[in-house]
Amino acid sequence: MRRKQFKSESKKLMDMMINSIYTHKEIFLRELISNASDALDKLYFKSLTDNNVGIAAEDFEIRIELDKENRTLKIIDNGCGMTEDELDSNLGTIAKSGSFNFKQENEKTENVDIIGQFGVGFYSAFMVSDVVTVESRAYGSDEAFCWKSEGADGYTIEPCTKNDVGTVITLHIKENTEDERYDEFLDQYRISALVKKYSDYIRHPIKMEFTTKEPVETEEGKEPEYRDVTELRTLNSMVPLWKKSKTELKDEDYNNFYKEKFYDYNDPARVIHYKTEGQATYNALLYIPKKPPFDYYTKEFEKGLQLYSKGVLIMEKCPDLLPDYFSFVKGLVDSEDLSLNISREMLQHDGQLKLIAKTLEKKIKGELEKMLSGDREAYEEFFKAFGIQLKFGIYNDYGMHKDTLKDLLIFRSSAEKKFVTLKEYTDRCPEAQESIFYACGESDERIEMLPQTDAVKEKGYEILYLTENVDEFALKMLAEYAGKKFVNICDDSLNLDSDDEKKALETENEASKDMLAAMKESIGEKISAVRFTNKLKKHPVCITSEGGISLEMEKTLNSMPGASENRVKAQLVLEINASHPIAEKLKKLYREDKDTLAKYAKLLYGEACLIGGTAVDDPVEHSNLVCELMTK
Repeated sequence: MRRKQFKSESKKLMDMMINSIYTHKEIFLRELISNASDALDKLYFKSLTDNNVGIAAEDFEIRIELDKENRTLKIIDNGCGMTEDELDSNLGTIAKSGSFNFKQENEKTENVDIIGQFGVGFYSAFMVSDVVTVESRAYGSDEAFCWKSEGADGYTIEPCTKNDVGTVITLHIKENTEDERYDEFLDQYRISALVKKYSDYIRHPIKMEFTTKEPVETEEGKEPEYRDVTELRTLNSMVPLWKKSKTELKDEDYNNFYKEKFYDYNDPARVIHYKTEGQATYNALLYIPKKPPFDYYTKEFEKGLQLYSKGVLIMEKCPDLLPDYFSFVKGLVDSEDLSLNISREMLQHDGQLKLIAKTLEKKIKGELEKMLSGDREAYEEFFKAFGIQLKFGIYNDYGMHKDTLKDLLIFRSSAEKKFVTLKEYTDRCPEAQESIFYACGESDERIEMLPQTDAVKEKGYEILYLTENVDEFALKMLAEYAGKKFVNICDDSLNLDSDDEKKALETENEASKDMLAAMKESIGEKISAVRFTNKLKKHPVCITSEGGISLEMEKTLNSMPGASENRVKAQLVLEINASHPIAEKLKKLYREDKDTLAKYAKLLYGEACLIGGTAVDDPVEHSNLVCELMTK
């Protein structure tokens, strides 16, 4: 026996691989099972052309053995095994992979699917063990050899006795420390759970003996007694549902898988199951939920799809596969092109992953469009649950994704009080209508009460009702749709007058400019102007806004965390109905009683705020004004 040094040499490299490439110690089991699966695949491949292999495909298996007393965990396979040279070459050189070489040699042959390709995974064993022993006998050889290492200092290889072909990897599990509980890797239920989590779809059975307690009959009155019963169990299901043909599966199969894997009590709203080949080869099984999880709209929520490499779980939640606006989607992707030994940091720069993500985005959008056109009721329920996320998607990233999402938006409208898409709105609006009109409020009912709605509806124009905080921000980012600009009916730019009406209103405002200025002065900095308007029918006054910030946007922005330090202020205008009797009353007061005019100005401003859904700044003053003027 002679001690050898790793050909990559340094302990620094070993530490880097263990501590950087793998972020969870439990990954070691996935890696070693994948290596064992590769060994079985190689021998199976050989059996296709060599009748002397002497082992049937159904006899290939991986065994796990636990020994708590001696603190050992064994992973045993009856695969192709390794010669002395292969042990030295594959395990003595960090990042040297026999699986990768095998695949290169047979790359033109069908049915060769080798999981591990980069030879790094084996060394994850040192995350949980202080001694690793590999006993192996290669197919076609009568000799067996034992490779042994305690870490970066080196390894030994010597002959050993092994009666059958295959490999036994023995890990001596580390002792517990203050920070780490290594005992968990000697617990049969923990190991079973890890196999189920990471290696459930390995194509060969993974077996382990389970020991349970069974009651023994005792005489009446005596303490109950138990005996140990050992049972050999297969831990993995082996065949991934997503690799089955759609014709083999029923809705029940998809729904049960979804509820079991993604912890939802409800069936999904939609299932997307497909496979691609070419630039990116992968299987995808995606679910659109009916309802959001309890933490969906919190900072604790983590988006992402499960990411597999050839049936082996790489990442529980890979956020790079989904854009934020589709973060509600659950499911998985199983890629033929991604390496099993890959870190989160490496994934972020992986071109294949970006290609997959782009295709997934198109598939999800296509399914939502299909739901919108083919099952409107289901889509409306979906939108109630997740529509706000689509609207944020339009607003975020400076509108980069607005063209992707705009046709998925629906809003309730004044027409039949139903949901409408932007396309449906523009398709049915009058040809001469140049704008898409909308109004903001806490509810449809509150919007109906706005003074400005009467004039817009009287013209035969439909109004979109925006009741969520993000709605107006999304439409501002869209700016227009089908060549029609979005206009808030509470904005001062709303103008439904004819040319003659506009001219008459300009004359009216000019003639009353001194009075309007006096009213503005009495109200103060709360408003930027007072003017007459024709946009009101039965209502005497309203509040409109100038510039890019509406009254609803002001409320939303000022309700955000930290807004108290830097508050946003909409430029408000008090507009008075030029045809209402109040207009003549104000003119008379300006001529006869300017002090009372000032009080009327404040009162009308307060009334306009209340009508518009805004709190009065000084409710006591407002109440006193009402009482005072009522008694005159």
